[in-house]
Amino acid sequence: MELIEVFKALSNESRLQMLQWLKEPERYFVPHEGVDMNKTGVCVGQMTEKLKMTQSTVSQYLMILSKAGLLKTKRIGKFTYYKRDENAIREIVELLKKEL
Repeated sequence: MELIEVFKALSNESRLQMLQWLKEPERYFVPHEGVDMNKTGVCVGQMTEKLKMTQSTVSQYLMILSKAGLLKTKRIGKFTYYKRDENAIREIVELLKKEL
């Protein structure tokens, strides 16, 4: 995990907001029928509606967060779901405590 990539991913207000929403998805999103958002995550379409951005922009932002190691991705049928990678976030916090 590259700290510079994490900082780049978090340097955008919308991407930071997405990560914050995904901390408590049930508070900010209505789940798809039969989907446990805490286990599966939130789909791109739900983020697109909430952010009022194009799907391509939201997908790109989610990809940046994923590549930085902050999100996990799961594909179910035609939907892609994203959720926070809590272990990676804890590692980042510990690394920051140690290095900074």
